Amino acid sequence: MAEPTTALGYEQARDELIEVVRKLEAGGTSLEDSLALWERGEELAQVCRHWLEGARARLDSALAAREAADAGGSEDD
Repeated sequence: MAEPTTALGYEQARDELIEVVRKLEAGGTSLEDSLALWERGEELAQVCRHWLEGARARLDSALAAREAADAGGSEDD
């Protein structure tokens, strides 16, 4: 059985998503299996989005802090 999405890191979710897409593109699965793969792919895509949005928020925060520090330092010149 597939690992719960809440326990997956970005790389794990991405790699499993790649495998799901490969299986869907290869065809030869029943409609039921294809739907299950599609649903799993949607879950994995959401996990990837969550990780990427978190990374973006961290980058934005770090950039804002740097800009604030730079702005504060330029006032002393």
